[in-house]
Amino acid sequence: MSDIASVSIARPLSEVAAEIGRSFEEYGFAVIRDHGIPADLIARAEDLSKAFFALPDAVKRQYHIPGGGGARGYTPFGTEKAKDAEVHDLKEFWHVGRTLPEGHPLSEFMAPNVWPREIDGFEETFEALYAAFEQAGGRVLEAIALHLGLERTWFAPTVEDGNSVMRLLHYPPLSGADAEGAIRAAAHGDINTITLLLGAEEAGLELLTASGEWKAIDVPEGALVVNIGDMLERLTNGKLRSTTHRVVNPRGEAAYRSRYSMPFFLHFRPDFTIETLESCIDPDAPGDRPEPISSHDFLMQRLREINLA
Repeated sequence: MSDIASVSIARPLSEVAAEIGRSFEEYGFAVIRDHGIPADLIARAEDLSKAFFALPDAVKRQYHIPGGGGARGYTPFGTEKAKDAEVHDLKEFWHVGRTLPEGHPLSEFMAPNVWPREIDGFEETFEALYAAFEQAGGRVLEAIALHLGLERTWFAPTVEDGNSVMRLLHYPPLSGADAEGAIRAAAHGDINTITLLLGAEEAGLELLTASGEWKAIDVPEGALVVNIGDMLERLTNGKLRSTTHRVVNPRGEAAYRSRYSMPFFLHFRPDFTIETLESCIDPDAPGDRPEPISSHDFLMQRLREINLA
């Protein structure tokens, strides 16, 4: 069995599409190097994220939007839980979404961003990082399109002005004898199209293989971990796998430190219909595929399941 691909997307995509696609079919995950997100921007964003989470609880809670489904601003500890999980995940997070121009036709689906007044440079830095993530994600989608035998730019209109969300995540330090190996984020799949994750160099991210074993993902410093979400699995009728994954606390001293990461959940446009690609329909069982559904309806259905809608 081959391993999870680790691929540079600075290379011509025609050379790497097959390897990336194979990894997404087998594992639902790939490691992407040379992704083009500037290292100094990442460092600045990490510093600002830590500065925000270090603010007093009462200050952070001013940015919690009740009834907003966590789509923007701050979500306190113990709010989100994985689908079918008994307990809430031990994490707090901040969401940055797309800033749409006044009167944009999709603004009914996307609330305006909120920005913490206490942290200088927060808005500028995260708007820049959001744009950089989107560019990197677009390139990964081009590789996926080539792998699926589609036009290289097939995905561009499907994600243009999509409801993508960048999450700044803080898992607090754990204490006591049970800290080593504790589950920080319970086993879950992602809802969206693809997820790009920064900050996975520290051990702990694991995926569930097809044979039912947990496999640790080894990430070189500065690389992105990319995984397939349920929307893309649905579009490809299961050809690309949305794999269950979790975050486990490392062993040793790192178990007692905070953990930070920044996933970018890249979404289709809310008005895009997720309908099985022709090439992913089994000619012997043409009816064996999910019903078409708009990406917005699919998202709302799933957010209710994880306690965020």
